[in-house]
Amino acid sequence: MRTNAELPTVSSLDELARLVTRRRGLYVRWSRGPEHDLPHASSKDDLTGLRLPGLSASSLDIEDWWAKRPARIWVARRLYDYCHLPRVKDSRTRPWVLHGSEAARGPDNEPLVTDVEPLGWIADSAIAEACRIITEQPGHWGTLDRDGPP
Repeated sequence: MRTNAELPTVSSLDELARLVTRRRGLYVRWSRGPEHDLPHASSKDDLTGLRLPGLSASSLDIEDWWAKRPARIWVARRLYDYCHLPRVKDSRTRPWVLHGSEAARGPDNEPLVTDVEPLGWIADSAIAEACRIITEQPGHWGTLDRDGPP
């Protein structure tokens, strides 16, 4: 396994969109990185403390219903949904791309991924680009940040 420092960095949204259109089974995970995650090979449910049968991640696979819409907007939305995690969980949290197999679904209906192959970090500049693209869309969309009042 490569160390966190050895992982390449996906530097732009376009680069990530190209990767997503060439290969299925890609996910983004927000954490301290594969070096921290892979020895456990599982996530923990924050509410119950239970160990889950895989790493929680968000699928980057473009769904058929997305049709011919731009891949970069799809990818931007997938990144934007969880961009709040470094602020609310741990400042060392960063997004990274992995290839894997969905083994189950977690308590928030997120994929739980096994057979993980780390592919690379996602640069802060790509996250900033994703945020800009989403906020420029005509509809209103917020992150999945649940830190606010119920």
